[in-house]
Amino acid sequence: MKTFLKQTAIALIIIFALVGVVFSAVFVGMRFGLFNVRGSIDERNRFFLGGTASESKDIPHAACTDERSVCSWNETPEWGVVAGGLRKDKEVIARVSAETGVSARLLAAIVVPEQLRFFTSEREVYKRYFEPLKILASLSQFSLGVSGIKQETAQAIERHAVDVNSPFYPGEKYGKLLTYENLEGRDEALYNRLTDPKDHYYSYLYTAVYVREIEEQWKKAGYDISNNPDVIATLFNLGFGASKPNAFPSAGGAAISIGGKGYSYGDLGGSFWRSDELVDVFAK
Repeated sequence: MKTFLKQTAIALIIIFALVGVVFSAVFVGMRFGLFNVRGSIDERNRFFLGGTASESKDIPHAACTDERSVCSWNETPEWGVVAGGLRKDKEVIARVSAETGVSARLLAAIVVPEQLRFFTSEREVYKRYFEPLKILASLSQFSLGVSGIKQETAQAIERHAVDVNSPFYPGEKYGKLLTYENLEGRDEALYNRLTDPKDHYYSYLYTAVYVREIEEQWKKAGYDISNNPDVIATLFNLGFGASKPNAFPSAGGAAISIGGKGYSYGDLGGSFWRSDELVDVFAK
């Protein structure tokens, strides 16, 4: 009997030890990004500081639909889905544009690279859900909404919108657009604002207010970037910490591969802006 109990105790100790080893390995792997894949949160929010362009890299992915293995971003099936989703959102985008003064086409130019990046990195999700319906993905977890805003970035947008001493302060009316009816549970309310799959209003609104805040920071420093969609899209992707006003800003941001070609986030946003795509909905 004693031998049996002793053996049972040893077995339990070994089992608990193995469980501890597994949990420790998982923790270390998550901590150091050993389990990250393309399209993961770390890569989707990479920072490139100093106002320099990132290096676009060709990343293997699904080929174009015809005989060619390489085609432009606006010749891919993913673009057809994104274009369809933006058309469905045209009224809410027009509303946000009217409220904030940020052009509807610029808002679309910021959303385009985020959506294309998601659809090319999450192929199974794209094929199963979004391609048949021609709708935009409302991202969740760490990057939220159709433009992929982090919750902490959204909180910073709210702070800058009401802090008159902030270099990003865009004016009184913007803070009023972001107010809450009830101050309790603001984190949950913010999350719900940005991830509502049926109403993308707040997703576009926070994107637009961010643009106004960045433009204001650069304007106060003596630089006007309001007509530079490549740089605005880049700064949206990189975040407030990378916004360093200077005389020679350049496009950059996360590397995105679509249609067999490599782009940076800012390049892709600017390319849409200058193209004739959706000009009937979002005028230049």
